[in-house]
Order: sequence, then C-alpha cells, then structure tokens
Amino acid sequence: MDIDIMLPITGFSHEAAIAADADGYDTMWIGETSRDAFLMALMAAEAAPRTRVGTAIAVAFARNPMTVASTAYDLAAYTDGRFVLGLGSQVKAHIERRYSMPWSHPAPRMRDFVLAMRAIWSSWETGAKLDYRGDFYSHTLMTPFFAPERCDAGPPPVYLAGVGEFMTKVAGEVADGYLWHPFTTQRYLREVTIPALERGKRSGEEAGWRQPGTELALTGQAFVVTGRDDRELDAALKGAKDRIAFYASTPAYRGVLDLHGFGDLQPELTALSKQGKWDQMGVLIPNEFLEAMAVIGTPEEAGRGLHERWADVASSISLYAPYEADPSIWPIVAKAARGELRVGAERESRSSSD
Repeated sequence: MDIDIMLPITGFSHEAAIAADADGYDTMWIGETSRDAFLMALMAAEAAPRTRVGTAIAVAFARNPMTVASTAYDLAAYTDGRFVLGLGSQVKAHIERRYSMPWSHPAPRMRDFVLAMRAIWSSWETGAKLDYRGDFYSHTLMTPFFAPERCDAGPPPVYLAGVGEFMTKVAGEVADGYLWHPFTTQRYLREVTIPALERGKRSGEEAGWRQPGTELALTGQAFVVTGRDDRELDAALKGAKDRIAFYASTPAYRGVLDLHGFGDLQPELTALSKQGKWDQMGVLIPNEFLEAMAVIGTPEEAGRGLHERWADVASSISLYAPYEADPSIWPIVAKAARGELRVGAERESRSSSD
C-alpha cells in the first residue's frame, strides 16, 4: 500500500512539495477549494521531480471535457507521465450558483464527460477524426492547428471520486481509479463501494468502455487523529469531529451514517449548518462513529492502525488530518503505516520534542 499526502491549499508553497518529495510520499494530491487544482499541481510537479502529482479533486462540471482534456494532457506531458487526473462532481448548489454551469443527472453526465475526454485524447494520439456525440457533450471539431503534439507519456490515468452507489458504479465503468471521499469507513468501502465498483466494471466491459480484466486503483483519504501528548490529541479529536460533522450535514452522504446506525443525525446537522452554527456540530458526533471513521492514537499507533485498516483493500491512502499539527509527526505516521518504523523511534521522537 502506497502512502500519499494531501498538500495544503491554503498557504501552499514549493517548500511543502519539496518536503513531501523528500519524505518519500508516493503521490502528492491537490484539492480544489480556494485555488485552482491544475495550477497547484503544476507548481507541485515543478518542485518535486520524483513524486506523482494528482488532483483530488478537480471539479469536472465547472469545466467541459475539451478544456479538462487539454490541461490534463499538457500536465501528463510536462511531468513525463507523473500526473493523475482526479475528478469529482461537486454538488448542485456549487455548480449552478458558484460556477454558473448546468447541473443534471450527475452520474450519467460524469460517464459522458470521461468518455468524451477519452475520445478527444484518442483523436490527438491517433490523428483520427473527432466525432463524439454523447447525451450531455458533443465534440465533433478538431483541426490540426488546434491539436497538441502527441504526448510520449500518453493521456493521464483518470480517477473518479464518489460516495453514492451511482457515481461509484460510473467509476467502475470508465475510470482507471477510484478516489474515496474522506467521509468513508472501511465497512462502507467493503459493503457498498467495492460491490458498486465491481458492478460498474462488468457493465463497462459489456459496453466496450473498459478493457476486460483491467485493474481499478482504489485510493482515498483516511482520517488520522494523532498527537504526541494529551493536548495535541484533544485538539486532533476536536478537529476531526468538526470536519466529520461538516461532511455528515450533506444529505448526499447520509448513506454512510445509515450503514452505521446514525442516519437520524444527518437532518439535525443539516439544520445547524443552515443556521451557521458550525461550532455546535462537532460535539454531536458519537465516539463510536469517530472510531469507525478515523484511526486514533500516538503517531506510531495511528500509522499501524492505518496499515491494519486499509492495507488489504487500498492501493494507496492519503493521511487526512483536518487540524493544526506539527509537520514532523507525519513522517512517523507514514513510516509506521509502511511497517518501516523501528522499535523505539516514536519514543525517541517524543523525547527530542520535550
């Protein structure tokens, strides 16, 4: 299992990417909230010549297949194949009201989006006439003047993010990898996500969208609640509960709560979010649900917990910690997750920080 890292959007710096590269992370993922994911990915790739760089996620429906195909193809060429295109749908309110773009039938639209991109890339790779006519997107014009030079690395792999069964099934149909949302438990992944992906793979093969027998990478962000003393651990617990409550207030994510018997919590959290009472939401998250969502403990314990929880189901994981923490603890967590941390290393780290 590879160990990845989510680079910070706020306060991003070349130094952060250089440090991630030096610490041996396998992939640096860039989200898209207050800054453009593709520009941030370019900056990270410039700073870190060894590590893969991916978007987790770029908002697909804020753009169109041609613009994303072009940007992603350029990044694949610039990074010599180190770029991974991770896409997500966002939710209706943001697509319509923040981006002023159309919203309808997100799962079928995402399928069409990816198939349209693949048709565009195929035209660039082979010189064949572009003639894609889908239910949501149509691309039928590509002249040599506007076609980029063929990329030796080829188009980037496409990963899709999802929570619900419909979008997850689409990932199985047309994607190279699946990005699970932080608001995911191991039980939900095993009982809901993986079966939906398998259904998607079968239907994708039957439709000719997917080559039979091809593997689907499974990666995502895993909540880590850690600290070297009680003060740090208490801050981590509060930060994790606040973020879990934020996600749990989204109606589309209720399925995770329902599976664990906490579905009735979702309307209460939604009501508080609409009132702007964000600081009152985290305390409503039961410890039982927190423990299902996150690994908790010292840096070494958290790393071992990540390995035990995810190693047999995930291709890779990213450490997800929505709270302020000393950056020096994350290499300890990562090494423990890989089984590389020697006995006593964490004790020595504690002593040196006292």
